Amino acid sequence: MTIRALEKVSVGQNGIGAFILQCRKIDVHYCDYSGSSRGMNSFIKSQLSKFASKHPQIEFVVSPRPRKHPVLIGHYINGKQKSICVKNMDPLQILKKVELLRDASGEKVKRVNKPVTSINESVRGVWSPYHGSGMPV
Repeated sequence: MTIRALEKVSVGQNGIGAFILQCRKIDVHYCDYSGSSRGMNSFIKSQLSKFASKHPQIEFVVSPRPRKHPVLIGHYINGKQKSICVKNMDPLQILKKVELLRDASGEKVKRVNKPVTSINESVRGVWSPYHGSGMPV
């Protein structure tokens, strides 16, 4: 008696078994002198250290960019990145944008045509009106 291998290997799904945060790094760029970076400077001084200590799995890189608007750039484990310009925003608005980058998956937003999506094939197969003998053609 020979042993056959399984034909289909189970596909891993995020959230089943263990959750892996998709965001791995967030770059914080600001300017010391620009008025559009005023909210970013106060965010860095007051709230960034608290947020970083709550999320040790995310690497935070803070770097100045003279004469440029403040930008947040999120790097994800799938190799993609998202950037958000946060010029003239309050520190609380910037915190919401950082949380948005943290919770995003890095994938582009896709339009959903079908209400149900599944990675498993259909058990019944593809239906055709020519199957069976119920209707004459």
